[in-house]
Amino acid sequence: MSSCCCLLILLFSCSSAHNDFYTSIGHMTDLLFTEKDLVTSLKDYIRAEESKLEQIKKWADKLDVLSAAATQDPEGFLGHPVNAFKLMKRLNTEWGELESLVLTDMSDVFISNLTIQRQHFPNDDDQTGAAKALMRLLDTYKLDTNTISTGQLPDPTHQRANGNLKYFEYQLAKQQKAEERGEEEEEAKQKKSQPDDYLPERKKYEQLCRGEGLRMTPRRQSRLFCRYYDNHRHPKYVIAPVKQEDEWDRPRIVRYHDIVSDKEMEKVKELAKPRLRRATVHDPQTGKLTTAHYRVSKSAWLGAFEHPVVDKINQRIEDITGLDVTTAEDLQVANYGVGGQYEPHFDFGRKDEPDAFEELGTGNRIATWLLYMSDVQAGGATVFTDVGAAVWPKKGTAVFWYNLYPSGEGDYRTRHAACPVLVGNKWVSNKWIHERGQEFRRRCSLQETD
Repeated sequence: MSSCCCLLILLFSCSSAHNDFYTSIGHMTDLLFTEKDLVTSLKDYIRAEESKLEQIKKWADKLDVLSAAATQDPEGFLGHPVNAFKLMKRLNTEWGELESLVLTDMSDVFISNLTIQRQHFPNDDDQTGAAKALMRLLDTYKLDTNTISTGQLPDPTHQRANGNLKYFEYQLAKQQKAEERGEEEEEAKQKKSQPDDYLPERKKYEQLCRGEGLRMTPRRQSRLFCRYYDNHRHPKYVIAPVKQEDEWDRPRIVRYHDIVSDKEMEKVKELAKPRLRRATVHDPQTGKLTTAHYRVSKSAWLGAFEHPVVDKINQRIEDITGLDVTTAEDLQVANYGVGGQYEPHFDFGRKDEPDAFEELGTGNRIATWLLYMSDVQAGGATVFTDVGAAVWPKKGTAVFWYNLYPSGEGDYRTRHAACPVLVGNKWVSNKWIHERGQEFRRRCSLQETD
């Protein structure tokens, strides 16, 4: 009985460790293997209990037959000295052994394993975060609870979804009530931090995420090309130029195809995964890094010295863009979680935040290199809300754009966002290149036609 109580307490108690599991699919995959191990342990426990009950059952069946025969003629039965001896032996020894067997707790190993694993389980915050992520997906992609619960997303692997409609509706309603209780306070906070055009931009952001963005005129579209690019006859790319595709014209956004191999991407993920931590943003009021509901992902930073693959990727970025990466930030690797997103933002520091990158001493972020390290089944686009552009993830490709004009002024057209991941696992890596070191370099010709 005590073991049962212990098991129930363990199952319903909440771990004190908070790891923001829901913000990274990469970390959530570990939970699947943890659960698989626990299921194996549970099955071992069940088998042990079944074996124990089988022994007890056999003993009971044997005694049932014996006692039935003995009680028909008790004196005659006990008149045989061997029967009398066996009765003494059973009552003195065997019933004691049976008592020990019945009292043996076969759950010790399973309970011990579960106790250890529970320390690393998601907690209430993770469940709440995942519920909010579902609501975000419903809003952004204009879905309904029936669509999600019946598995009508572009995902053939959903499991036992048809019976979940009422559960989803209950959880979403519960979450909605919880949010409404603190709605006034939240609105007051957001009014201080959000621009006046937040709601119109939010609407445009969600439209772009759904693929309802600006359609270029045929004339503009005709000016976008695919080409083999050698960065002004760079020695490494004269014989084997890279494949460059125009994604947008103003601002100029290009995509490089087959720029990193699967082997290199897997190594980067392997290096980053143990270090993934909840992504943070600068709080404009405190100047400190903090987590935010509008950035749902985990990230890690990799220096060039840590592995030859990271160094090779950095060098490749320098060779293709023509920009010095020695003053750039380390390679940031990000993995998005359930409904993972990063709402509209600028990569560069604006005039109202002059100290944004002061501690680095390398100037502002002149350009952004964004490498997609996974395909995404649905959602997860990179959208530019000011101009209406949408770039969709494609594994092994990189997107590049300038954040600053040649004058050093910020290009506000580069305001962009990472749309919520509807289905899939989104891995990206960013290289933010800074102003210092670029003074005497020829810039990549992205802006020469702008």
